[in-house]
Amino acid sequence: MKKACFSTMINAPKDKVWNVLWNAQTYPTWASVFSPGSRAESDWQEGSTVVFSSADGGGMYSRIARSVPHELITFEHLGEVKNGQQQPFGQEHQNWTNATETYTLRQIGNTTELTVEMDVAEDHQAYFAETFPEALEKVKELAEA
Repeated sequence: MKKACFSTMINAPKDKVWNVLWNAQTYPTWASVFSPGSRAESDWQEGSTVVFSSADGGGMYSRIARSVPHELITFEHLGEVKNGQQQPFGQEHQNWTNATETYTLRQIGNTTELTVEMDVAEDHQAYFAETFPEALEKVKELAEA
C-alpha cells in the first residue's frame, strides 16, 4: 500500500462541504465518478459501520475510525459486499484490509480546503489518480452551487 493525497479549495463553508460529502442526496452524484449508482449508508457516528455500495449491490464496508463532524472523518476498510452480504476481503483484495481513507476539511477565510488521504494498493494507483480529482471537482461544484 502507498499513500495517495488529493486536495481542492472550495468556495463554501466547511459544514456545507461536509453535507455534500455525506448527504444521501449528494453522495451519489460525486461518487458516481467511481461507480454509477454509488451509495453510502451509515449513521455517521465514530465506531459505526458504513457500507459503500454500487448499483449492482457490490461494494465494501468500513468502520468510522474517527469522526469530528464538519472537520474530519477516517474510514478503516474491513471487507467487501457481494450480493448484498458483508464478508472479509477476498484473496484478490486482501491488501485493502485495514486500509484507511481520511477526509479533512479546513476553513480558510470563506473557503474550505478539502483533503483526502488514503492507502492505495499499487494496482489501483493510476485509477484513483485519474478519478479522485474528478470526484473532488464534483464535490466543489455541488458545494459552490
